[in-house]
Amino acid sequence: MLAGAALRKTCTGHEFSSEYALEEFVWNNLEQLFQLKPVARQHPAKGEFCDILAVNNKQLSILELKNTEDRYVVQQLTRYYDNLLDTKPFAQLIDYNLPVKLIALAPTFHRHNYIDCKHCKLDIDFVQITVVEKSQDFYLHLIDVDTNVSTEIQIPYQKLDINSTCSNIEAPSQLLLDWLGAVPGDEQIAILKMREKILSFDARVTEEIEAKKTIRYQGKGKSIVELCFYRQLNKPIVFMWLPTPSSLLFEGRKQVISRMRLWVMDGNVTHAGHISEGFGRMKLESEWNAMPREKRPLRLFHSCSHKSFSPVRINSFYSKLAYNPASLESLADVALQNWLARI
Repeated sequence: MLAGAALRKTCTGHEFSSEYALEEFVWNNLEQLFQLKPVARQHPAKGEFCDILAVNNKQLSILELKNTEDRYVVQQLTRYYDNLLDTKPFAQLIDYNLPVKLIALAPTFHRHNYIDCKHCKLDIDFVQITVVEKSQDFYLHLIDVDTNVSTEIQIPYQKLDINSTCSNIEAPSQLLLDWLGAVPGDEQIAILKMREKILSFDARVTEEIEAKKTIRYQGKGKSIVELCFYRQLNKPIVFMWLPTPSSLLFEGRKQVISRMRLWVMDGNVTHAGHISEGFGRMKLESEWNAMPREKRPLRLFHSCSHKSFSPVRINSFYSKLAYNPASLESLADVALQNWLARI
């Protein structure tokens, strides 16, 4: 399966929403694109960071990616080449006696790039990248500038239908549209319906973008929902102010409202975990099991508190508060009623 990507619409078509999104897609699809096996991303070498290191039969390839035209890509690759030959990292995977391949990827190349390359002693491949739309499907088209050899693979990008979910409120920001591009269609709809529910609930509720990393829904200084972009997963994560599982354990106990991370699958919420800030350490049991044993904690502590390594099943604690199966929309109802009680 190809990994997904976040795209954004431009005046001429579509492009990756950021250089990071482009790097993420290429990294996850190296074999399909270049018949290379990944070694490292953003590898530090003498104070500089190489975008992607990859190998084919122990021959090293260094890839530098640009989401826009850049005049200095040849100089960057030259420095990375020299730094890596000096430090020789990943010696068990790379044979440094073999020639190193240098690959620059960009939508267009400046004329200075060609001049620099003409007088450079190293061979550098220029690969031009374009996002192409065909019958509502998206493809990454690559063409080697020197050989004219081209490659094309599909980008699993879901176009957003905002007309069905944003009829009564202001249209979503381009930032949110960029974030949602890489998530499945049912999750897109779930997040947009939740957004409509929140913004149409009360005129005092606002939508604020913070440092292009967080979209916060709040009113009168009290938070209701946060959408935070998680770069490792290349998608937004939903945090909602709800009663904590530990405060719901016993009937009659006062409910404590706090920031809960929600796990969404097929458009429904499956798990929740109390994470007061950041993304926390909680993972689903399936996520822990997929990790190498040496990277897991020695003892996976499970509880209803914020100290747990795993979230709780949503229906174990929230079945009385929200519809079954729980949706982002029904849990937003709970969060909004709690917000009213707090202001």
